[in-house]
Amino acid sequence: MKIIQLSDPHLMAPGGRLYGSDPLARLEACLADIGRNHADADLVVISGDLTNDGERAAYAELQEALAGFGPPCRLMLGNHDDRALFLETFPQAPAERGFVQSVFDGSEGRLILLDTLETGQVEGRLCQARLDWLDEKLQEARDRPAFLFMHHPPFRIHMPVLDEVKLADADAFHDILRRHGNVGHIFAGHVHRLIAGSWRGIPVSTLRSTNHQTALDFSDSWRLGHEPPAYAVVFIDTDGVVVHFHDFLDGSA
Repeated sequence: MKIIQLSDPHLMAPGGRLYGSDPLARLEACLADIGRNHADADLVVISGDLTNDGERAAYAELQEALAGFGPPCRLMLGNHDDRALFLETFPQAPAERGFVQSVFDGSEGRLILLDTLETGQVEGRLCQARLDWLDEKLQEARDRPAFLFMHHPPFRIHMPVLDEVKLADADAFHDILRRHGNVGHIFAGHVHRLIAGSWRGIPVSTLRSTNHQTALDFSDSWRLGHEPPAYAVVFIDTDGVVVHFHDFLDGSA
């Protein structure tokens, strides 16, 4: 099973630039690279912060950018997004119980895409309704492995500014995962860095933004990073999970 993850495009209103870059041009370059090289992907996941300010015009730009995109694609929400405006622009987007959350059953297991947006907050949250939904979806998977996609990581990355705004109430989330014991990997965004490791025995990874990055700074401040944008090519089979990170820019965006 081949999955593509990209994250944090932070689209602006038409013509807007962010940290000196054009988020739309960079997203279009990313989608074009995926289309050329990974048209065979089972699913493409954009894991949140679709827009920078939750603007209607930015969602319209995203809709236009995806209009000719070939591989199947699922959109997720981050703390910069507006759930109501997103659903208004993308009324066919999979959503359950009022949240932009869904499952994808592939040949090697079940993908569960979580909505961690807590309106008005930078940190993420899974309320009881979302935790109950996750519990049900893991139960439905039974003996099949499950792979979680979420915007906010539930784990510390040891960068204080970002650890303050990770997923809140991670213990309640982990209690569900521990009870089922079938989660093979957690894929997250939000931190704008390439990170791989494990959290309480579960393999994890995070991804750079398609627009701008976080500098490797373990102090109490945040700095802009200058690493190139990237997406992930994920292979899942009976032997496990392999994640390739690919810098896609050719200097034109």
